[in-house]
Amino acid sequence: MTRFDRNGLETLSGAECLALLGSNDFGRIGLSINALPAILPVNYKVVDGVVVILSAGGAKLSAAANHSVVAFEVDNYSPSGEYGWSVLAIGVAFRVEDEPELLARLHGSMEVWIDASAATLIAIRPDIISGRKIEGPRHRMMFGPGAGTAVATVVGR
Repeated sequence: MTRFDRNGLETLSGAECLALLGSNDFGRIGLSINALPAILPVNYKVVDGVVVILSAGGAKLSAAANHSVVAFEVDNYSPSGEYGWSVLAIGVAFRVEDEPELLARLHGSMEVWIDASAATLIAIRPDIISGRKIEGPRHRMMFGPGAGTAVATVVGR
């Protein structure tokens, strides 16, 4: 059964969200730095539903060491704008070395941009996961003056 959110976007099941997470290797982690929100790009790998990230020292490693709640987001869309998807996972960050059984299941390789020799594996086990899928042509909004305020007109679809 297909479900839609209040904006008419198709909502994805947990299994669909995990499959999409596993189909990519670049996302963003949202965390708090000095009580302010921050979103940082990361390379990642999914192992048995757990998001594994290689992190140098800093905010991400600190969040994992402190078992902080973080958000992780991945998305993709077609250059023509005909389809797209977005997945948001929220969970507690932790150091992979704290869970030897997860480390034992980590196989293969992971492409990263940071110096792997000085980095630590951190992970997020999603407690909340949601996703949206977008299909069909995008709406076009036109902006212009109108009685002293900006007026938006939806064109096409």
